[in-house]
Amino acid sequence: MRTLNKELQSQISPRKALEILKEGNHRFVNNLKLHRDLLEQVNDTRDGQWPFATILSCIDSRTSAELIFDQGLGDVFSVRIAGNVVNTDILGSMEFACKVAGSKLIVVLGHTKCGAVKGACDHVEMGNLTELLSKLQPAVYEEQTTTEDRTSMNSQFVENVAEINVKRTVKSIIQRSYVLEQMIENGEIGIVGGMYNIETGVVEFYPEATFIKDELAVELSLKEFSK
Repeated sequence: MRTLNKELQSQISPRKALEILKEGNHRFVNNLKLHRDLLEQVNDTRDGQWPFATILSCIDSRTSAELIFDQGLGDVFSVRIAGNVVNTDILGSMEFACKVAGSKLIVVLGHTKCGAVKGACDHVEMGNLTELLSKLQPAVYEEQTTTEDRTSMNSQFVENVAEINVKRTVKSIIQRSYVLEQMIENGEIGIVGGMYNIETGVVEFYPEATFIKDELAVELSLKEFSK
């Protein structure tokens, strides 16, 4: 399996980047991972890196982006934080990844049975975790389909909040980073939200939270979504 270099990265469109991740997840689910010489990739990337995607995911030990998308060293920037929320430091990291290092796609990846989401559903307060979970509270309040048992004991409520949180995070990235918003508008990069199922290994991408400016682009405009 070839290690990414600048030339190969330049040939990958945002849409192609998404397809690469989908294919990688399919291999992962079917236990057909590609053979890679990781030490060779260490040597190949010693003078530079050209990742094709930037993936914001949870710190959950079961959700390593490189594994679930079957990628090697130098293929993706992996940004991990409990609850896959976004802050200024993460936005700056994404701007570096895309504007400077050439990544073509941003993925916001939630996962089922998320402990951080459960904590937010239960309004947990504990040290610095309190501030982190507060970033998830808007998703809890936005979930209006559940009228009873709005706690972590209600698994459907938890999954509804997790999905809302992913879509809110996609929206927040677009709203809070002019650099990334303009790159999306210009078709230089794309952004997509998705959910990893910890029971099956399958990643589901949300069409309504997918913004890739090409002939396959969704009808919903970026400006309408980010209002």
